[in-house]
Amino acid sequence: MKRYLYFSLMPESLIASMLPPEDFGKYMAVGSKKRTRGQAIFFEVDIEQVTENFPLSLIDERCVPHPDGKPKCSVYLSIYQVLEKLPIKSLKSLYLVTDDGKVLQLEKAEYKSVNESKLHLYQELCPVTPRIASSLSPVDFLNFVTDRSQPVSVPKLVFVELILNGLGDYPLDAPADNIPYPNLEHLRDCLIGLIEKEDKPTKTVIRYFEGDLLYRTCKNGFFVGNKESYLYYPFPDEQTLEDKYHDWWRSALVVGFK
Repeated sequence: MKRYLYFSLMPESLIASMLPPEDFGKYMAVGSKKRTRGQAIFFEVDIEQVTENFPLSLIDERCVPHPDGKPKCSVYLSIYQVLEKLPIKSLKSLYLVTDDGKVLQLEKAEYKSVNESKLHLYQELCPVTPRIASSLSPVDFLNFVTDRSQPVSVPKLVFVELILNGLGDYPLDAPADNIPYPNLEHLRDCLIGLIEKEDKPTKTVIRYFEGDLLYRTCKNGFFVGNKESYLYYPFPDEQTLEDKYHDWWRSALVVGFK
């Protein structure tokens, strides 16, 4: 029976499993007996590209079928500094799972900047989880946050850009009642502050992210990497979600505002 390796963001962990990605996503969201509900986000990892830093011998020892022949769902190999230790090239597809177990696969692609607004809103997902307003484009933001010459930085980062609609260009007077974020006036103040103080490229909107990511607020896609290299996973536009991934999209839309 085939074994898979997954890098989960919620929480950060490296997990071996005998379940293929879609079944693993359902298992992570609702459990084997469907008594729990919780969003999951994870990458499939190319095990051939991971040669050190993790106890891979445990895969052969523990990731084996149950006595009744059922596949082993999960064997945790690490719960600390997983992203830092994983080679960027080992990451395969990214999977977004709704809290009722619907799974959307995102493939890697080249990032192309199109009609970027002046200001941006980023939700960091791993290894830290603040929500950050910034005047930096996604790639410049990644370079800035992973610049080890800075007093505050991380070795690698996974993040997603969120929609700002009119606030991205006109934070002072654009309406904000069409975006589902808490403390909208605080967000507006942070964006205005970026314009008033051009020497400060980032402002913290939320110090610690709790709850589920509202998939409907994803603007362009997910980024993972550092100054040396990064991967981009584009998020489908709404029409594609409606036409091609309707069941997943309907499930994603029912999640409440957070």
